[in-house]
Amino acid sequence: MARVGACADNAAMESFFSLLQKNVLGRQQWLTRQDLRLAITTRIERIYYHRRRKRRLGKLTPLENETINGTALTAA
Repeated sequence: MARVGACADNAAMESFFSLLQKNVLGRQQWLTRQDLRLAITTRIERIYYHRRRKRRLGKLTPLENETINGTALTAA
């Protein structure tokens, strides 16, 4: 995120956090921070990484793009 006053640089992050709030935070009451953390991580991993297609990647998901281009990072 950019410094104050550079709103164009913050647009992508603001869009992401808006969607996160609408789709995760606004759906139910969370009992613990750990439950909320798990819900956020699950949402990002399942939706953004595996299913959501990106225009910049030629309508591929990030996972498909990494598989095709051989750029997948291995877990340490």
